[in-house]
Amino acid sequence: MRFVIVTGMSGAGKSTALKMLEDMGYFCVDNLPIPLIQKFAEMLAAPDTEIDKAALGIDIRGGQAFKGLEEKLKQIDELGLDYEILFLDAGDDVLVKRYKETRRQHPLGGAGHIDIGIAKEREKIAFLKMQSTYILDTSKMLTRELRLELEKIFVEGKDFKNLYITVMSFGFKYGIPQDADLVFDVRFLPNPYYIMDLRPKTGNDQEVREYVMDNDKAREFLGKLTEMMEFLIPNYILEGKNQLVIAIGCTGGKHRSVTLANALYQFLEPKESYGVRIEHRDIGKDAITKAK
Repeated sequence: MRFVIVTGMSGAGKSTALKMLEDMGYFCVDNLPIPLIQKFAEMLAAPDTEIDKAALGIDIRGGQAFKGLEEKLKQIDELGLDYEILFLDAGDDVLVKRYKETRRQHPLGGAGHIDIGIAKEREKIAFLKMQSTYILDTSKMLTRELRLELEKIFVEGKDFKNLYITVMSFGFKYGIPQDADLVFDVRFLPNPYYIMDLRPKTGNDQEVREYVMDNDKAREFLGKLTEMMEFLIPNYILEGKNQLVIAIGCTGGKHRSVTLANALYQFLEPKESYGVRIEHRDIGKDAITKAK
């Protein structure tokens, strides 16, 4: 029997995760009243049950009864039923944006005070995050990326280290990404912009990649960068960090930064102890600016 409690911040993707787990063969129940959780666990623990995989969605919608959740989890422990807690999180700014886009009210926010509701919710569910088996920060995750992470954990049974890395290219003339944890400047490398045949292309094109990497400085930088990541990432995992944004910038975010970001992503992507995605923030802005 595998029993997963799916919880986290409202707007972080809990309902989506439950639907995905259902597609993966889990018996899913969402928003079960807190007083009934023990009965649900007892049903799963029964020797004649036909359910071998179950997921239970719990969140702040439990209202006042949510205060009793910690005690209910202790009672499940006493039953001897093993369970895992999947906690879905996202940055406050991302949650606010999602609520505004859907025009929904936060369960604890009252009349339009989304930020106040988020702060109250973080305080109320802090104990769940501390007890969580897995923490997924969905701030920058696409739906398909969330599914891949869930499949790794709950289908393939791979080890999970609660860290999701975003490798991002950007252009300094458009501003440094506000959510970047590590920022690297590659404007010291030869610029393909000044080669007329390469100017309209990007770092995703082979000709640009070859031009950028065909010098000792670029290769040495990439070597030192990957060596630094091999040192930093295990320490971030030990510290409990669950979201890391590595930003690599050049002037316009189209050639050099894209090339180096792709190279770093290719180095990190095969690792199984964390998730990783690539994002080219400004790759198309040069063409848009010129069109104006």
